[in-house]
Amino acid sequence: MPNEQRPLVVLVGPPGAGKTTVGGHLAERLGVSLRDTDTDVERAAGKTVAEIFVEDGEPAFREMEREAVAAALVGHDGVLSLGGGAVMDPLTEDALQRYRESGGVVVFLDVSLAAAAPRVGLNQARPLLVGSPRRRWQELMAARRPVYERLADHQVLTDDREPAQLAAEIAERLGR
Repeated sequence: MPNEQRPLVVLVGPPGAGKTTVGGHLAERLGVSLRDTDTDVERAAGKTVAEIFVEDGEPAFREMEREAVAAALVGHDGVLSLGGGAVMDPLTEDALQRYRESGGVVVFLDVSLAAAAPRVGLNQARPLLVGSPRRRWQELMAARRPVYERLADHQVLTDDREPAQLAAEIAERLGR
C-alpha cells in the first residue's frame, strides 16, 4: 500500500502500567499524535469496553480489538497504545512481530500489582477483573508477561516514576 504508515513506537503492558498516560507524554515529546486502540474500539462500537464485554462478550471485543490494532499498525505514524490483552491474540502477535521485523519498536511498560492497583482501581468494575481483582490481575500477568517480554524491544518499569520521566527515557531509547 503506497500510503501505508507505521507507528514510531507501540506501547504494550497490563492495566495500570501507564500506556495511555505515558503515551501522551511521549507523543507530545516526539511531536506526534497518540492513538489508543481501546479508544478506537469504543468509538467504532459506540460504547465502552466494559459495555462491549457485558453486552457482546469478550470474543466480540477481541475481534474488534484485533481489527483496531491491525488498522493502527498501518495507518498511524505516532505513538500507539494497545489494550492490555491485545497481545494475546495470535493474529495481533503476528502483526506486531511483522511490525518489529520492518523496523518498528515495541516497548513493554511493566508495573507491579502494588503500583497498578491505585492507578486502575482494582476494586472497580473491570471486565476481566471481576471476582477477586488482585488475584485475577496476577493471573492475567502470569499469562501475558511472557508475550509482552517476547514482543518487546525495550522493557521499562513504571513503578514510582512520573509519566514525563518515563517518556524521556523511552524517547532516549528510541534515539530521539
